[in-house]
Amino acid sequence: MVPLKDENPVQITPVVTYTLIVINLVVFLGEFLLSSGQLSQFMHEFAFVPQEFSQSLRGIATDSVFPEPLTLVTAQFLHGSILHVGFNMLYLWIFGNNIEEELGRFNFTIFYIVCGILASLVQWFFESTSTVPTLGASGAIAGVMGAYIFRFPQVRIITLIPLGFFFFTVRVPALFFLGFWFVQQAFNGIASFEVQVHVGSMQNMVAYWAHAGGFVFGALLAPLLGLFSSQNSTDSVDPEQLNE
Repeated sequence: MVPLKDENPVQITPVVTYTLIVINLVVFLGEFLLSSGQLSQFMHEFAFVPQEFSQSLRGIATDSVFPEPLTLVTAQFLHGSILHVGFNMLYLWIFGNNIEEELGRFNFTIFYIVCGILASLVQWFFESTSTVPTLGASGAIAGVMGAYIFRFPQVRIITLIPLGFFFFTVRVPALFFLGFWFVQQAFNGIASFEVQVHVGSMQNMVAYWAHAGGFVFGALLAPLLGLFSSQNSTDSVDPEQLNE
């Protein structure tokens, strides 16, 4: 299932959401312009490498010039392929604006970065000896989705469903769409105990535990930052009547 849009208009210009999308796309374009050797070195320096992070916590020197703990932030703006960055930005565009409106720009910025950090730490907890660079905005965006499912469970998500060579769209509640997504990540995370997996690594693997962890932390952190404190106009509007 691929989300196309939500029936949940906002009253603000989501500056932070748009800025995050632009930064991610510009960084990816920069990656695209690097040679193979340069890209490999760039990823090694600025992507999150679990083993090197573990070594840094023990005071063991690594061959990376950039401080390893800071890669918990820089890795959030790196992507391994056009599809990787494309799908991440699609999800951020659909779900980010509403959470930015609820939290406010400053709180949303903090929320987004912290969710990304915590998501990577969840994956590190399960894969602390991995040497594969881990990268992508997926963990932070999963946090946004975790906040969204509790704030707007009944809002309809227009979803593209592929069926062989045919495609059709359905309107499903966010509770169903995002709930199904979370269960899928958690299930695959359990399965990954038998298979090494990573967020958007150069092998195009997926870090399901980072996705599930980001989702959970997003659901926990957003209320602390004011997710339910504002009286948004969508509270009193039937989602079925929005953007018809």
